[in-house]
Amino acid sequence: MTKTAGTTASRTRSRASRLPADVRTAVAAALDKKADDLVVLDLRKASGFNDFFVIATGQNARQIHAVADAVLEKLKAAGVRPSHVEGYERSEWVLIDCFDFIVHVFSPEARTFYGLERLWGSAERIPVHPPAPRATARKTPHA
Repeated sequence: MTKTAGTTASRTRSRASRLPADVRTAVAAALDKKADDLVVLDLRKASGFNDFFVIATGQNARQIHAVADAVLEKLKAAGVRPSHVEGYERSEWVLIDCFDFIVHVFSPEARTFYGLERLWGSAERIPVHPPAPRATARKTPHA
């Protein structure tokens, strides 16, 4: 990894680690279900009704449900009760409204069509990447 790539990755992890705990919980749940193209938009300077959007893509209806279910389950375990969930039955765009933040789980086509990142272009974009796999220690034979 180049120094620039390492520095960029460090900055991304640093910004993501400053997210509120409930947003980090939703992000972790989506990552656990292998959501694609996960990003958080920081709307605090761009809007007056929510602080963050968590945006993720599922490749099919089953994955969209799995991501939404995992987010709801992890948030419930953390004591967060969303005010509203919609779109679950259609499985194209599931919206989970948690007051200060909204989780959007899209199909690839719906994400492209609605273009939330484009619509909220003035918001800070915080890309979220799955944690790097940990290196496993190799066992060496004893002589």
